[in-house]
Amino acid sequence: MAPASSASASLTTITTPRVSASAAAAGRTKSGALSLTTGPRRAPGICAASPQPRRRMVAAAAATEMAPAARGEGGGKPFVEEMRAVAMRLHTKDQAREGEKEPQAPPVNRWEPTAEGYLRFLVDSRLVFQTLEDIVDRAAVPWYAEFRNTGLERSEALKKDLEWFSEQGHTIPEPSAPGTTYASYLEELSEKDPQAFICHFYNVYFAHTAGGRMIGKKVAEKILNKKELEFYQWEGTLSQLLQNVRSKLNQVASNWSREEKNHCLEETEKSFAYSGDLLRQIFT
Repeated sequence: MAPASSASASLTTITTPRVSASAAAAGRTKSGALSLTTGPRRAPGICAASPQPRRRMVAAAAATEMAPAARGEGGGKPFVEEMRAVAMRLHTKDQAREGEKEPQAPPVNRWEPTAEGYLRFLVDSRLVFQTLEDIVDRAAVPWYAEFRNTGLERSEALKKDLEWFSEQGHTIPEPSAPGTTYASYLEELSEKDPQAFICHFYNVYFAHTAGGRMIGKKVAEKILNKKELEFYQWEGTLSQLLQNVRSKLNQVASNWSREEKNHCLEETEKSFAYSGDLLRQIFT
């Protein structure tokens, strides 16, 4: 496998307007994070301290998503704002005003990613995003169809990125346990528990536009000569794409009972855990 740091080829120029990973989305909040739980194993390229039974790694992230949404009909609090509030409380105090967790690991700029791990992350991420896209396309629950063709879809962008890595001499791995396990769980939820599924839909897409972008930028600086992958570019205005999806989520949730809304919110921690399993691969 060729070293990732040697990659220098450029993708074909695309004339469609794009939002780059460095572009600012409207309504920034203080930076957020995703919490990753790791064991004491030593990862290549990472300076490990003395082994501990369990250790937390926290991915510092610019939470561009998550400006509070506009008020809902009748002046009530939009449900997306409730989802955002729960997600932000799972961040650390130094990374989000609403964060409730204490920092327990160095910031992302001190991490040492590996090319092999990053490829595993990209492959598994593509499987997860493709699964989400397939679920809303099939629309076993009719209102899933509201989330077709939002502009946030990522599977095709990831396909192009993996083709680029292959052209640089890298071997593209098959999907691994973090990706296949999460994809299977999403399929199961989509059939049996639509409110819980929507929690994952929201967190996967919106976290990628926020913390995911910062992680991608830091990885590119360390191992890709600052190359910006398609994964972190969107056609059109990202802030507007996000607002359109917020509106659809609020509209769908307006027909839910309070119990169904609470059930959706309760799934947030699982969403963070599955996403953390994907992210952890970058550093192994």
